[in-house]
Amino acid sequence: MPRPIDITRIRAASALIDPDFLNSPMARSPGLDAVLGCTLAAKVEFQNPIGSFKGRGAEFFVATELTPGEAIVCASAGNFGQGLARAATRRGHACTVFAAETANPLKIEAMRGFGADVRLAGQDFDAAKAAAKRFAASTGLRFVEDGLEPAIAEGAGTMGLEIAAAGPFDTMIVPLGNGALLAGVGAALRDAAPGTRIVAVVAAQAPSMMLSLDAGQALETEKADTIADGIAIRVPIPEALDTLRGLYDEIMSVSEDEIFRAMVLLRRHLGHNVEPSGAVGVAAILAQPHRFARRQVATLLCGANLSPAMAAQLAAVPV
Repeated sequence: MPRPIDITRIRAASALIDPDFLNSPMARSPGLDAVLGCTLAAKVEFQNPIGSFKGRGAEFFVATELTPGEAIVCASAGNFGQGLARAATRRGHACTVFAAETANPLKIEAMRGFGADVRLAGQDFDAAKAAAKRFAASTGLRFVEDGLEPAIAEGAGTMGLEIAAAGPFDTMIVPLGNGALLAGVGAALRDAAPGTRIVAVVAAQAPSMMLSLDAGQALETEKADTIADGIAIRVPIPEALDTLRGLYDEIMSVSEDEIFRAMVLLRRHLGHNVEPSGAVGVAAILAQPHRFARRQVATLLCGANLSPAMAAQLAAVPV
């Protein structure tokens, strides 16, 4: 059982995270507010060396949890693998990343560019994770599981502190994949902005985390077939469910159409090409606008590493 998320460590984490990942801007647009029916502040978490928020947690984990020269193994849809590879190799740790055979090819190449030994296995993220665990067990290397390691969530929690400082906000919308982002941001906001309502969002076509949290036990799904590859979880981490208790107020699901419409709106009004997982906060507002009407809302644009096919599909829509 992992230890609880520690707000003291979240507050100390910034000193150990590469400044390139910190103090990201909050984007606003009156035009987007008019479309959504609320006042939105979107934290831009991709203007950094890896194009996503994952660098924060990876940096803090590598800085605090590894012994000198310790080699590590992980599984990733692409963004965490980039963050961990960059943080690890810069500090002298070899990093092997398992990804699905169907993973975004640009993310695969980026992980290799940051020094990872990338191995492809299986048809989705959870199949790649199973292969990574087998490899770690057979080699005696440390397996790093995003969503299980408290330090990764605590590094991500620095975003929550920055959001609280930029508030106040009535509602914070957080993408929910394996749980590390929600755990860190949720813990930070419970301490620094306890009046903010925290809404987690999953893709309707990858609902395992919502189903599991609602049921109080890990429930696998047969597939996680969504364009939002960063939150395409099929096999939840049981321990993550316990960590998340009390760190959110409700969970919503969003359709593929709502995710893509959110991406189009973010491009049109903010000028950002955001990957599907990074757009689900705006998709949640589109899905149930009455829940957010006339409120001060914050969300995370947590990545911009689009696949070539998705980038082409987005570019084909008139601005």
